Parts: sequence; C-alpha cells; structure tokens
Amino acid sequence: MAEAEKKAPGLKTVVGASAAGTAFEWYDFFIFGSLTTIIAKHFYADVGEATAYILALLTFGVGFVVRPLGALVFGWYGDKTGRKTTFLVTIILMGLATVAIGLLPDYGQIGIAAPILLLTMRVLQGFALGGEYGGAAIYVAEHAPPKARGFLTGWIQTTAAFGLIGALSVILITRQILGVEAFDAWGWRIPFLVSALLLAISLWIRLKLNESPAYRRMEEEGGERRAPYKEAFLTWRNGRFVLIALFGIMIAQGAVWYCGYFYTRFFMERVLKVDVATVDQLVLAVTVASAGLYVFFGWLSDKVGRKPVMLFGMILALVAFFPGFHALTRAANPALAEAQASAPVTVVADPAACSVQFDPVGKTAFASSCDIAKSVLSNAGVSYSNIAAEPGSVALVRIGAAEVASVEGAGLDAAGLKAARADVETRIKAALTDAGYPSKADPARLNFWLTFGILMIFIVAATALYGPQAAALVELFPTRVRYTAMSLPYNIGTGWIGGLLPAASFALVAWSGNIYFGLWYSIVFTAVAVAVSLIWLPETKDRDLDAIET
Repeated sequence: MAEAEKKAPGLKTVVGASAAGTAFEWYDFFIFGSLTTIIAKHFYADVGEATAYILALLTFGVGFVVRPLGALVFGWYGDKTGRKTTFLVTIILMGLATVAIGLLPDYGQIGIAAPILLLTMRVLQGFALGGEYGGAAIYVAEHAPPKARGFLTGWIQTTAAFGLIGALSVILITRQILGVEAFDAWGWRIPFLVSALLLAISLWIRLKLNESPAYRRMEEEGGERRAPYKEAFLTWRNGRFVLIALFGIMIAQGAVWYCGYFYTRFFMERVLKVDVATVDQLVLAVTVASAGLYVFFGWLSDKVGRKPVMLFGMILALVAFFPGFHALTRAANPALAEAQASAPVTVVADPAACSVQFDPVGKTAFASSCDIAKSVLSNAGVSYSNIAAEPGSVALVRIGAAEVASVEGAGLDAAGLKAARADVETRIKAALTDAGYPSKADPARLNFWLTFGILMIFIVAATALYGPQAAALVELFPTRVRYTAMSLPYNIGTGWIGGLLPAASFALVAWSGNIYFGLWYSIVFTAVAVAVSLIWLPETKDRDLDAIET
C-alpha cells in the first residue's frame, strides 16, 4: 500500500487531469450549441425558417434530456466499480460521438436519415456527459482537504468555461481561415473533427490517475453489499437530499447558467439580429472573463459557506434578467429599442384564428390571416402585443400609426398561399422599415463594452451559483452512493431544465409575441429554487466525506 501511495499522482495532477478531460467533454457538447443556426440549415432544410431553428435547438436540447439516464447508468457503475474507470468510458463515448457528427451527410444528401443520425449522436453525447461531471467532481472532492474543497472543485466547474472557450476559439479561427461562405458550406465540420486529437490527449492524461482515496478506503473496509439505486433513492436518509439538491440547487443551475451563456446568444443572434461573428466575440470575451470566477466563488464558499454564495447567484439572476435583457436590446441594437418605443406593433385578430407558430414536422399550413401576420413578425424578430378582433375578421398589423391588412389564406392552393404570404411579408416589412425597425443590428451603433458588461452581470450570477456547487453536492451524500445520488439531480437540472431552456424560451416568445416573454422560464425555476434552498438546504462546508453517513 505504501508503495502504491508513493506513486499516486499529486493533488495538482489530480485536479489538472480531471479538469482537462471534463473541459474536452464540454468542448464537444458546446460546439453544437454554437453552430445551431448552421446545423439547422444543413439538417432541417425542408421546414420553415423558424421551425428549423427550433428543431435545431431541440436537437441540442435532446442531448441534455438523455443525461439523467447516463447519470443513472454511470453513477451506478461508478459507485460499484470505481471513479477512474467510469470517466474513462464516458470520455471515449463522448469523443467518438462528436467526431461522428463532423462526418454525417446532411439532409440534401440522405434526406430524413440525416436528422435521425444527428439526433442519435446527440443522444450518445448526452448519455456520456451524464456520467462525466459527477465522476470528475467526486474524484477531486475525495482527494481534496476539507478546507480547500470548494476551491479545488471550482476548477472542475470552470471546465465548462474552458470547453466553451475552446469551442468558440476553434470556430472563430476556422471561420477566419476559410471565410464565411466555405465555413457555412462545409467548414463547420472541422471543429467536430478536432475532437479526435483532443480525445487522444485527454485519454493519455486520465490513464495516469489512480482510484480516489475515499473509494479505496470504502473498498478496503468491505461491509455489506452496496445497492446504489435503493440506497440513494428509496431510503429517506439519502432520498430527501436528492430532492433538496434538485429543487434547491439544480433547477436554478439549469435556468441561470444556460440563460446566461446560451439564451443570451440565441437572443442576440436571432432576435436582435447581431452579426454572428460579433456574437461569437462577445460570448468568447465573457467566457474568458468568467473562467476565474468559478474558482473564486468556490474559494469564497470555503470561507463563508456554500449556501450564501449560491443564494447570491440565484437572487442576482432574479433581479437582473428582465431589466438586463431590455438593456441588452438598447446596447446591441439601439435602433430596434427606439422603434419599439416610438412605433409599437400590435396584431388585431380573431383569437380563434391564431395558432402557436411551431410545427415540428413542417406540414401545417398556418394559412389564417392571423397566422400569416404573426409568422412574418416572428421571423423578423419583432415584439408585438395582441388585441382581439371580431370573429371571422381579417387580421390587421398596426405599426405605430400605420396599418397593414393581412390576407386570409384558408382555401388557397399552395402557390396561392405562398404568393399571399409573400405579399403580406413585403407590405409588413416595408411598414417596419418606414417605422425605423432595422433588418439587422448596425455594427456602428452596437456598444460592445456595454453589451459585454450586461452579459457579465448574468455570468456573475451563473458562476456564483455554479462555483460552489460541486462541493455542495458531494457533501450531501455518503461515499457508497455519492456518484449515483448527486449525478441524477445534477443532470435533471442541467439536462432537462437547462438543456431545454433555449428551445422552450424561444417557443414562448413565438407564442406570446413578446421578445422578453421567454425569460419567465428562467425566473420561475430560479424562484422555486430560492424558496427551497432558504428553507431546506443545509450548510455543508467542512463536512468529513467519510463520516457523512454517521
């Protein structure tokens, strides 16, 4: 045993190797989120623009939805066989699935099989990531001294930032070298293929690690046979903390972190019509600036406690989201903010004739005068309010003082409906232009540093919540079920709540007509977590990981 301990890697190696591998997996996962617009064009080419975009977001989200399944499978495996072997398996699975996405033929080559294969690869990615985070966080926490547990696990938390930095950097460099046209046509595959090299490096690093001390001690002590599922979820001793972790921490984590990093991106790109390269630069800048904040807030939680730091992040998000996104519009696309104030848009239509502007299979005609008008406004990223009109009346769009009548398309053949839509779109867009609504954000008027500052407020909230989170979750559960018990709430929160946030928020905007309405998704989940955390979440700082069960 003494000889084995001598050869054991030092704490820096443990943290560095765990963080490097997890950063690689986040890199794989974030490439897809960063290339959503391009992927929509290649794999969902046979549906409308808005529907293709939402379908691409849902494909991004499905990788998150499957993560709890990965958490259950790999959590059980990690508690039964050890931490090291488990996260070697997860990293291989993630790497192979990512490289495969870069090799997939698109819709134009193999039709409907293309999005099916894409969806399959996303499922494999999510399945692998479901087991990765818990293993890395636990591995570091079980090596760390109690007084530095938040600080050291903060390096695992910051791997999300490093993965996103890597993904955005490779995308920006590749786009710069190839040019926008070539990148959009085929160069988008290169960031996925780069994963093959990163996989080899990450595997080489992780193979140098030994099993964690806490797991080794538990194995040496023997004892009764372990049943991770039963002990984690079907005993109130551990099961209540699974529920507290989910509803007091993780639903806020999914709502705050993914709103700050991903929904802001979709909002700037899709709604504010900011140039994609500028959005990439902004997201990269805030991600670089935020990397150290995870470690800082993890360190701070070692001093003042996990709970107050995480609550600070949640409450800051609640206070900042609505005024922050309004300020983001004024900073990134001031012409749009000015037009919304001087010439608000209203749709006057029979509510019974208005549908939700979302069609997963692209077959619904959306032929009513209300649907035609709203689809034009949704695709233009214009916020509008609704006024009920007389039943059976043709919809009107009021843009300031101007009025544009829509056209009733029910009963028209395909060619006639297409011509009617084009006519309405031409007249509405002309009225929007006359009222000062921009077709895209003017780079000369975009206040880069103000936009950066607003985004950083959201990111401070996200990092304050996320930085101490690994330590807080690890400290809630005993060693024998730790991997299983913490992985499931983590991956439900980030997978189901966070992963579906961009698609759900965008669909809420399309349904309501209000470009800010999607924020309610994040606000509601975060508010619930604040209440649960204040009442039931215990402070876990300085807990002895080997003595939690007693």
